[in-house]
Amino acid sequence: MEETGYLHSIEELDQFVSQQGKRLLFKHSTVCPISTAAFDEFQSYVKQSDLPAAIILVREDRPVSNEVADRYGIKHESPQIFLLEDGVVKWHTSHWKITKQAISEAVGA
Repeated sequence: MEETGYLHSIEELDQFVSQQGKRLLFKHSTVCPISTAAFDEFQSYVKQSDLPAAIILVREDRPVSNEVADRYGIKHESPQIFLLEDGVVKWHTSHWKITKQAISEAVGA
């Protein structure tokens, strides 16, 4: 199982998204109950997967969160999940649509 890390800087974001292959990026608000439920679904998927994954705390690391929206041209939402492949967003969704099953279907596993 790949360790899930937190991205606290744009440099860490750059390093994470520049790597080859599929990876998950989760934007999480620690004060939102919807985000907490989505985070649990995300963690449930990550625990049974070897897919690299990272988390951005949207309140604590707002510049990193904003960079994702700007870089990919996808309006910021929270919670929000992205499936990246070779640095390109292949799938994304937010709020209650973030489920372990939805992530599995998007990844193709």
